Amino acid sequence: MPQGRNSQISSPTTILPSVVMDDDQLMKGDKLVLRGLKFHGFHGVKTEERTLGQKFIVDVDAWLDLREAGISDCLADTISYTDIYRIVKEVVEGEPQNLLESVAHRIASTTLTKFPRISAARVKVGKPHVAVHGQLDYLGVEIFRTRKNDAEN
Repeated sequence: MPQGRNSQISSPTTILPSVVMDDDQLMKGDKLVLRGLKFHGFHGVKTEERTLGQKFIVDVDAWLDLREAGISDCLADTISYTDIYRIVKEVVEGEPQNLLESVAHRIASTTLTKFPRISAARVKVGKPHVAVHGQLDYLGVEIFRTRKNDAEN
């Protein structure tokens, strides 16, 4: 096994609770992953975006310690993906926002508030249909919030 990979496994930081880890250490820890969530929403500053709406694609990473759930094989020892999915759905299909930054922030903030065991969340929100001439999958934003920096803002 390569030394870098082996040193990560035996590193003492991997056994520390996420609340004492810095952002770089935290991002190497356990997380729930939700990818390619698609919803129709009415976010944007243009009139057409607010009246016709458009498709939004969302990815979420939620960092928390998954060791207990891995050992117990019990849903009560983790957070259900569907609970985070519902938050994303409510925000994207809910009250229109001008900016994707606001949509992403609301998803991250609600996730951290509702689930105290989640220590950080990364949210990516993309718009595949934008007024840009050229080939692209989507344009969007990605934010990273920790329990600490979300509480400060």
